[in-house]
Order: sequence, then structure tokens, then C-alpha cells
Amino acid sequence: MRLDSRDDDDVSLFDAEEDSAARKNKVKHPVASFFHLFFRVSALLVYLFCGLFGGSFIACMVTIILLLSCDFWTVKNVTGRLLVGLRWWNQVDDDGKSRWVFESRKATENQSSASKISNAESRIFWLGLIICPIIWVIFAFSTLISFKIKWLAVVILGVVLQGANLYGYVRCKVGAKTNLRSMATNYFGRQFLKQALTKQEES
Repeated sequence: MRLDSRDDDDVSLFDAEEDSAARKNKVKHPVASFFHLFFRVSALLVYLFCGLFGGSFIACMVTIILLLSCDFWTVKNVTGRLLVGLRWWNQVDDDGKSRWVFESRKATENQSSASKISNAESRIFWLGLIICPIIWVIFAFSTLISFKIKWLAVVILGVVLQGANLYGYVRCKVGAKTNLRSMATNYFGRQFLKQALTKQEES
């Protein structure tokens, strides 16, 4: 009977691990996840297809600017905090100096499992945050190459707004006091040293 009890404990332990993994891969904030992608993808689609539906340039431009503005506010104030536990903002001190603040919510042992970050939501957040600004940069080069100068202001606005959120959340992720340039330099330095040592060992 004691052996059966031990088997039951093992089974329940594995079940608990599977349940924990399932919870970490579950989308806990579906509305926030939807709107994290909705505004930025909609802005891209309007830019790509507005000419096909015969819309005027002014109407398309205003629509894209509104979508980009809604996306910037939503990502900065809502989805970053809910999906990955990060937030950044600017505050003015008592002496009138402007200061940028980058925060990351650290998981503690006292936090419940419901408050921990979901892997699925984290993937949704970072993929949307990284891919869309890259697409706007591609659009910027394409407008210059094709001489569509009238679209340049809209494309630059897309790069700036979505690039600002990307920069802010990367600073939150790596730490507010970390210099991104020095971090990149150290990374490539380590890679170069690793390759040099590998070649030396092979020779």
C-alpha cells in the first residue's frame, strides 16, 4: 500500500508540472494580446491596400496616423504592463528636469502563479514589437526608392512611434542603467573571442 501511495504522489507531481507548463503557455489576457497586434497590423494593412480601394490620400493618412497613435498608447500604457510586466515613462522632477524611467516587474516567491508572465503572451508581445518597426523601416526605404515622397511623413511617423516603444521596452528588459551600445559591443567582442579561441584549438 505504501508503494501505491508513492506512485500516486509521483503521478500528482507530474500532473502539477504539466498544469504549471500549460498555465505558462496559456494566453491570460486575450483582449490585451488582440489589441497589441490589432492597431499596428491594421496600420500596415491600410498603408499597403489603401490605394486599391480608391481612398483619398488624406483619408488614408489620417486613418494610419490614428491607428499608429492608438497603438503607441496601448502598447506603452497597457499591453507592456499586462503581457510582460514592463513599463516606461517620462516624468518631470521637482527641479524641472525631465527623466526617463524604465521598470521591470520582478517575479517573487510570494506572487501567485496567475501573476506570472505567460510564455505565449511574451512571444506575442515581442514578435509584434520587433517585426512591425522593421516593416516600417522597409517601407521608408521603398518610399525613397520609388519617390513616393508624399508617404514619407506617414512612414517616418510609423518608424518613430513604434521604434520608441521598441527602444523603451528593450531598455526595460536589459535594465535601465545598461548602455545598449556597450552591451552590443561586449556581445560582439565575446563572439569574436570565442571564434578566435575555436580556430586556435582547431589549429
